[in-house]
Amino acid sequence: MSATCVIGLQWGDEAKGKLVDLLTEENDIVVRFQGGANAGHTVVFGGKKFKLSLIPSGIFRPEVQSVIAGGVVINPASILNEIDTLRGQGVEIGKNLIISDRAHVIMPWHFEEDRIMNTLMGHGEAIGTTMRGIGPCYRDKVGRSFAIRFGELFRSGIEEKIAYITKIKNRFLAGLASDDQKKDLTLLDPDQITRDYKGFAERLKAHLADTTRYLLDAVDANKRILFEGAQGALLDIDHGTYPYVTSSNSSGTGVSSGSGVPASFIKRMVGVVKAYTTRVGGGPFPTELDNEVGQKIRDRGNEYGTVTKRPRRCGWFDAVAVRYTASLSGTTDIALTLLDVLSTFDEIRLCTAYELDGEKIHYFPANIEDVARLKPVYETVPGWSEDLSGIRSFQDLPQAAINYINKVSESVGKPVSIVSVGPGREQTIFRN
Repeated sequence: MSATCVIGLQWGDEAKGKLVDLLTEENDIVVRFQGGANAGHTVVFGGKKFKLSLIPSGIFRPEVQSVIAGGVVINPASILNEIDTLRGQGVEIGKNLIISDRAHVIMPWHFEEDRIMNTLMGHGEAIGTTMRGIGPCYRDKVGRSFAIRFGELFRSGIEEKIAYITKIKNRFLAGLASDDQKKDLTLLDPDQITRDYKGFAERLKAHLADTTRYLLDAVDANKRILFEGAQGALLDIDHGTYPYVTSSNSSGTGVSSGSGVPASFIKRMVGVVKAYTTRVGGGPFPTELDNEVGQKIRDRGNEYGTVTKRPRRCGWFDAVAVRYTASLSGTTDIALTLLDVLSTFDEIRLCTAYELDGEKIHYFPANIEDVARLKPVYETVPGWSEDLSGIRSFQDLPQAAINYINKVSESVGKPVSIVSVGPGREQTIFRN
C-alpha cells in the first residue's frame, strides 16, 4: 500500500480542505505534518460549513485516524478551542485524534516576541506573520535551548524548565522592547504559565501519542495514509519566496521530515492550484492585478482569509511558478480549484514566461529581488459565460473551459485530474 499527499502549489489558500475531505473516504489515516494555527481550511460536510486550523480534515469521519505529527507547532489553548467548537457542531472527537509528543508547543513568550518584534521592525504583516507565535516557536525549536515539546508537559521537571525559560525570556523581552513598549510590558509569571499549560495538558492527555512510531507501524501494516499539507509551496522556508514565507517546509519536501514517513512510501502527490493566483501579505507577486479585474476575481472568489479575514491579493494564473513548485514537490497530478470564479471573463490570461531585465526566462528565480523585477509574459485564451457550478462531468464543461484546463496542464507539465467548480463536495469533477 502507498500514501497520497495533498500539497498547495501556490501561496496557500488553494482550497485543499475539500479535496482532503473527499480523499479521506479512501484512506485509513489523515496526517497534518507541518505549520500551525496560521493555516486555515474550510470544509463543507453534511451540509454544514466547518473551519479548521490545526485539526486534520479527516476528523469528520470517526473511523479515520487523524494525526497531528511532530512537524506541527501547537498552541494548546487554540487546539482545545477548535476541539470544543467542533464538538459543539456535533463532530465526534476522541481517540480518532492523536497529537505527536514531538510537536513543539507555542508558549506565552512566543506571542510576546511576535508582538514586540512586529512593532519594532514594522514588517510583520509584510512578511506574512499572523501574530500567533508560530515563527518564534520554530525559532526556539531550531535553537533547542528554550524549546518545549508536547510530551514534556506530562513529565516531571516541566515546572523547573518553564521557570528557567521564563526567567531568560523575561530578560530577553525587556531588553528587546522599546522604551514605549517597556511601559506596558508585564513580566511573564512562570507559576501561572505552569498552571495553565498543565491544565491544557490534562485536557489533551487522551490525544498524546508517539505519532512517528504510529505512522511507521501503519506503513508496515499497509495502511492507507493521506498527508494534508498546509499553506503553499511558494511559502516554503527553504524553497519559497524568502523571506516572505512561512516558518516550515510547506512544499512536498516537508512531508517526510514533518511526519517521519519515508518519501519512498508516498506514491501520489496531488498539487492543488486555483484557476488563478492569490497571495496574502507582502512580497513580490508577478501576476498581481491591482485593478478592477483583480477586484472582480476577489469578489467572485470570496478571497478573504479563513483564519485572518484579510483580503487576498489576486492575479492571473502563474504557470511558471506552479511548474517550479510542482517539480519541487514531486507532483504527480493537479487539482484545479475555483474554476467557476473565472466564468463571465471574456478573456483569460496565463503567465507562461517572465521577462527579467529584458531577458525572457522560463524559470522561477531564487532571489527575491529578481522576483520583484519579473514582468509576466502572458498567453490569452477565450473565456466563457456559462455558470459551471451545476456541472458534474468533465465533458459537460464549456469547450472554452476545457481548453483553459488543457492549457494549464500543458503549461505546468502535469495532468489535471480533478476540477472543482464550487465549494460543495458534489461540485468536484474527477476527470478519469
